[in-house]
Amino acid sequence: MNKPSQIAAVDGVKHSAPAAGPVRLRADKLGVVAVAFFAIAAAAPMAAVVGASPVIFSASGPATPVIYVIAALLVALFSVGYLRMSQHITNAGGFVAYIAKGLGTKWATGGAGIAILTYLSLQIGLWSQFGVFAGQLVESLTGIGLPVYFWVVAVLALTTWLTMKGVDASLRVLGVLILGETLVVAVLVGSLIAQKGLGIFTFAGFTGENIFGPGLGISLLFAFACFTSFEATVVFAEEAKNPRRTIPRAAYLVIAFVGVFYAVSTWAIGGSIGIDGIQAVATENPSGMIFELAEASAGAWLSVAMQVLVVTSFIAMLLGLSNMFSRYLFALGRSGALPAKLSSVSNSGAPSLAGLVNSLVVLAVISAFLLAGADPLATVFAWFVALGTAGFISILLLTSAAILAYFAKNRIRDNLWVTVIAPALSLLAFIVVAYLTLDNYDVLLGGAGDVARWLLLGVPLFFVAGLVRGTQKPTINYAAEIV
Repeated sequence: MNKPSQIAAVDGVKHSAPAAGPVRLRADKLGVVAVAFFAIAAAAPMAAVVGASPVIFSASGPATPVIYVIAALLVALFSVGYLRMSQHITNAGGFVAYIAKGLGTKWATGGAGIAILTYLSLQIGLWSQFGVFAGQLVESLTGIGLPVYFWVVAVLALTTWLTMKGVDASLRVLGVLILGETLVVAVLVGSLIAQKGLGIFTFAGFTGENIFGPGLGISLLFAFACFTSFEATVVFAEEAKNPRRTIPRAAYLVIAFVGVFYAVSTWAIGGSIGIDGIQAVATENPSGMIFELAEASAGAWLSVAMQVLVVTSFIAMLLGLSNMFSRYLFALGRSGALPAKLSSVSNSGAPSLAGLVNSLVVLAVISAFLLAGADPLATVFAWFVALGTAGFISILLLTSAAILAYFAKNRIRDNLWVTVIAPALSLLAFIVVAYLTLDNYDVLLGGAGDVARWLLLGVPLFFVAGLVRGTQKPTINYAAEIV
């Protein structure tokens, strides 16, 4: 590879010029645990337990741990063919590179359009929610009340800087934050066991009536949304050590850790409150039930610690998403689907320009909404996270079809479970999840009304825009840097 020349970028960081030769991210940087850290951080397990689990408890009651297990198994089923195919794709293109291999460049560029919409929407909604939680926490601890917009801008600047610095800087921060949120949930579970005994882990609530009741659709959708960071494992493949071994191991580590984390913590929470009363408690007090339980079991210090770590969990999640999506933009720039300047890298091998562009777009959209007076939770968070969830399901459907097509096209039939049965079952499962998404879209919106539902048209519109781009530019190459 020719040594690329250096150009100055607007962020003051030197970048490798994409025009000087093939550009790639710095290889052999990340091991299994490092790759898993980014995906686990983006899943925000602490924030999910506090924020998502009450919704699932209110819909499915004591069967909530089983719902999380079902969601984990669905992701694991998808991973069977997905990770087998990863042996042939080890660049930063994520799902898009898979779609290109299986269905062709035009479909992949359509998928890229959905991916861009998905990850920008998720970041916009989650940043707005973070601003609310951060403001509430600081005000409760210090009495100082600052606008939501202040916290968004201040911490977005920090995560952007860390993203542009490279994976080493981000990993140090993520390691501390993930360890903190894991330990505090472990303390909560331990205190519940000490207070009420191992009897809180009861199977009595895992009945067919609770699992397959009317709340299954929305419960499964919210549980599945907690795994949306799974793609991060392959997005970091180009920087992984021995990616053909590292990425599958990291992916299964993420599925196992997140699945067990959610299942065990919600099992303890549901059992300690009581299988007969957990649904009513979650419905009446979704935002405070976990904190109240923590205070009752171990004292006010644990409740305060959890409130602090929910906010830091959001920072870890948003840092993970920023790192992941900047690599997505880098790969799309290198392939020719987006402007080539996005494929420049800093001296540390980080896609810093792509990271800066990502943050500027997120900030622009949030600014437009918040400065116009939109409610940060009822409008910005609800609208954009619902849209991002729908987009994520759509890209999973495309990827599942591409995996089936890839194995069929290349006549890879050495293991029918891996190359046919599991991918086919995965495709059928995500068709059901897609139906549940549409059927429960009003719930995802939080009752936001007709205007918000129009945003759902963004998924087909971005897909069509990608198809048009792929048709007009046949030189797009998603295999530009496969190792």
